[in-house]
Parts: sequence; C-alpha cells; structure tokens
Amino acid sequence: MKVLAAVDGSPSSLDAVSLIGSLINPAVDEVAIYFSPLEIRKRLPGQSEKVVEGAVAAIFDEACSLLPQGMTHKVEAIVSSKPAAVGILETAEGWHADLLVLGARGLSTVERLFLGSVSRAVLHGSQLPVLIVRTAFPSDRPLKVLACHRDASAAALGAVVSRLHWPEATQGRIIGVTESLLAGPLPEWLEQRVRDPDTAAIADAWQKEHDDEVQTLAGKLQAFAGLLPEVFRRQEPILVEGNAGDRIVETAKANGDDLIVIGRTPTDAFSRWLLGSTSEAVIMHAPASVLVVPVPK
Repeated sequence: MKVLAAVDGSPSSLDAVSLIGSLINPAVDEVAIYFSPLEIRKRLPGQSEKVVEGAVAAIFDEACSLLPQGMTHKVEAIVSSKPAAVGILETAEGWHADLLVLGARGLSTVERLFLGSVSRAVLHGSQLPVLIVRTAFPSDRPLKVLACHRDASAAALGAVVSRLHWPEATQGRIIGVTESLLAGPLPEWLEQRVRDPDTAAIADAWQKEHDDEVQTLAGKLQAFAGLLPEVFRRQEPILVEGNAGDRIVETAKANGDDLIVIGRTPTDAFSRWLLGSTSEAVIMHAPASVLVVPVPK
C-alpha cells in the first residue's frame, strides 16, 4: 500500500502520521510525506525562505520518527508550491497513492464541522480512501475501531481495511443500522385505528416485514465480518435501529472508539442536500478519526 500523508507541522497532522504509522507494514508499504510551503509559511509569518526550508526539514524528520523502524522503502518527501488541496490531490494521482492521510485541524465547533478547508476539499475531491485523523494512536491501550456496514460499500470497505496492518490487540467491531418501524410511541389516533381488525392486519404485516429486515441485516453483518481481518470478528456485530449517522456516532462515543471506518457511496448534489449523507454526518459529529472509503460509480 502506498500512503500519502499531508503534514504542515500542526499537532493534528503529526497525530495523523502517528496513527497511520501504527497501521502499515514496514516491510512492504510505502509512505510519502507531503508538504505545502504555502501552508507552512502561514504558520511562520514574516520568516525568511531559509527558515521555512529549515522548518520543512525539521517537520519531515519529526514525521519520520513517528513511522515504524526499519521501513524497507525510503520515506519520500514531496514538496509542492500549489495550494494545499490541489497539490495533495495532484500528488496522490501522480505518485499513485492508495490512501490519503490528513489531520483535522481545529477544536472549535465550526472548525470540527468543516474539518478545515484543506481536509474538506481533499475529502470531496479524492477518489481514494481518505483518513481524517483527530487523535493519535493510543499509547496506553488497544486501538478501538468501528467498521460500518452498508450493502453498497461493504466490498470496497473490506478491501481497504484488509490492506492495513492491524495490531493484534486491536478491538474491532462491526455495526449495522436498520430503519426503525416507528420513530416513537404510537399516537392515540393510530392506537384506536389498530384496534380495527383490518388496520391491525396491516400493522402486523409491517411488523413482520420489519422483523425480516432485521434478520436479513444480521446475516449480512456476519457476511461482512468475513471480508474483514480477524480483529473485527472477535465480538458480535452491533445491530441497532434508527438514523444511521446518529446511531453510529452514539455508538462510537459510548465505546470511546478511536477510529470509524465508513463507506461513501456516489450521490447527486440534490440528494445530499435533501437527505444528507451518513458519511458526512459521521465525519462532522464523531469525536473519533474517520477513514472514508469511496465506492466507485
């Protein structure tokens, strides 16, 4: 796997290197560290070109120190004078990267919402998997990962996850979300209607259809587990009902997950505006890092 990590010297960008450094195989994987002098100059206003060049070299050395020892392939340093998002996307294509890694800068609500203009632009402009990192690899406990099932993205997600090198102690879990039969308790008028035999028969049919969907999803989660590495098969899959984005975020928060892996299926702009996107909701609201795997059209 060829991994391109964009680094600007910020703590979150170095956290990104730390996390991906724990998920690669140093014997076979390749890593390139991307720099945008324009971004680094913003962090060093008024400094000379020599100072900027020294900062780039220092940041590269620090990033390399966060990668595994004894990497077979030499870590590359790639510098581009183009605006960061454009440079990252063009470099990823030219270097034939398999995965993009970026840090999500900023801690305020607005900054978390938009991830930073560079991260957001790369995420929406890339046809590659993109790892948006919010926290470093935990040093005092196993990594906790939540893999999200959807029919359309299961195969693509499984292929990407299987190429990463998961530490043996990783606590991987799988989640699947089905729509609720009803969003809440029955309103009084509907309760009265259900007492009618014909209406009750319809309600029973809805319930059976819903139960069948839940049972079908349970089977799909077991099949999905078979596409993933062994660390994701040690715990029973999680099956919940409701809005997919909400349930995934709630589950990740409750368990203290470090990383969420989710697919992104192609949708037109109108559909995204009207219905929203599960992957967008998870990226914006989850406290964890997020690996977004696009599904080809």
